[in-house]
Amino acid sequence: MSRIVIIFRDTGFEHDIYELTRAFYPGTEILSAYEETEEDPADILRLTVWKEGNTFCTGYVCGAEKGIIRTVLSEGQAGDAPENAPVCCETDASVAAGGQAVSSETVEQRIARHALRKENKDLLKYDLYQLLVRLTGRTLPWGNLTGIRPAKLAMGMLEEGMNNPEIAAEMRSRYLVSPEKTALAVTIANREKEILKNIDYKRGYSLYVGIPFCPSICLYCSFSSYPLEMWKEKVDDYLRALVHEITEVSAIMRTQGRRLDTVYIGGGTPTTLEPDQLRFLLHALTEAFPVEEALEFTLEAGRPDSITRDKLAAISEYPVTRISVNPQTMNQVTLDVIGRRHTVEQTKEAFYLARECGFDDINMDLIIGLPGEGKAMVEHTLDEIRKLGPDSLTVHSLAVKRAARLNIFRDQYKEMTFENNQEILSLTMKAAYEMGMGPYYLYRQKNMKGNFENVGYAKVDKAGIYNILIMEEKEPIIAVGAGGSSKLVCDGGHRIERVSNVKDVDAYIGRIDEMIERKRKGIAANL
Repeated sequence: MSRIVIIFRDTGFEHDIYELTRAFYPGTEILSAYEETEEDPADILRLTVWKEGNTFCTGYVCGAEKGIIRTVLSEGQAGDAPENAPVCCETDASVAAGGQAVSSETVEQRIARHALRKENKDLLKYDLYQLLVRLTGRTLPWGNLTGIRPAKLAMGMLEEGMNNPEIAAEMRSRYLVSPEKTALAVTIANREKEILKNIDYKRGYSLYVGIPFCPSICLYCSFSSYPLEMWKEKVDDYLRALVHEITEVSAIMRTQGRRLDTVYIGGGTPTTLEPDQLRFLLHALTEAFPVEEALEFTLEAGRPDSITRDKLAAISEYPVTRISVNPQTMNQVTLDVIGRRHTVEQTKEAFYLARECGFDDINMDLIIGLPGEGKAMVEHTLDEIRKLGPDSLTVHSLAVKRAARLNIFRDQYKEMTFENNQEILSLTMKAAYEMGMGPYYLYRQKNMKGNFENVGYAKVDKAGIYNILIMEEKEPIIAVGAGGSSKLVCDGGHRIERVSNVKDVDAYIGRIDEMIERKRKGIAANL
């Protein structure tokens, strides 16, 4: 298709229709209006969506083929609800942050509305998926699922008392998920349930600490990251503001009487901090929060070129239980292309150095689908990772978001090739199993190459608990630092409110008291 035009004449389900259509036509421009001319190419897909009573109508024109799909919805007004109303409403979160009531609905009404909307959304996506399969001649590995948490769906069924065959049948029949991905989701849901079985979600919470600085910005990155060289003079000011927020948030959470389950320091690259800066941060954290009681304390070291013996020594003075050394690839030519200013040898040196310093729980991240990398190059990376022997491995499928340089300046990179398929992902799974690891969490992102997923593999007792908690949305995640977005899990997990900090470093430093007060009111109103 040269273009896709989607015209919505009614509210409701726009996001899901848009995402499902884009998954079948990756890289194709999607427009909301288009004027035809006599010279227009025939390869334009036009979708028009409207509602007649309780029936959603999807009209389509694709070359010589045209028609209408009619989806009869369950009775109720859920189809008219705002897109973000059922589970997560940032508008409501901002109201809550002001200390006012979030909604006049009862919890029961809100849950019922969510269930009705979900049922209608599933019906519509089922019909749309069948149309797109017919028009393209292809299927998607995750069927008509457009959300980022397919394992959460399987976990929910497991907690409702369904057995594994029943869950698998539901995922294949209702959501049209492939047998391979169904098996993966069910396997992960069972392992997650076992790992989380002793966590009290009603009394627990996790803490995220954001360090937004990096040695350099990678070609595919869209995170709130800042090159250290340009922001070096701001780091101490940032840390002082961060420690102020840490101290105040600690007092807020003590009034809640909740247990700290996990701590995660991420970014950015936390090890861009100098040893004394790391000590300053970690000392403040251990003074403010009972981190020694946490089930897990992760520091994402990340970039090998930021890891030194002195920094690892500083980290080891505190109760950090888990770190990462993230190569993304073990092919030097690819590292040079994507802007990772480190060598393959530096990755190996950083890993062995971490082992020497006593770290016995080390994760490594890989990205599949990087520019120019095919099966042979991925096999080489996996061979090198096997020799190192990490305790866990997270395999990401490349996702290029709008804010990434690879997308913003796509004309400069149009000659690059991106390859990802089930054969390559199966290689990563096989390698993980050979290293004694099994899958324990997964999530998906928009614009993933091949419409696949990110999967975390870990040895027994080495799974990242924080990773599971943030994906399953079981308990509050309180985030401090620039760009941090706290997720407040309410109504037994049926409602999530977000309270976000500003992303800009200067704005965060200057408005830190505002960020703290926003969080104080949001937590008080929702937890």
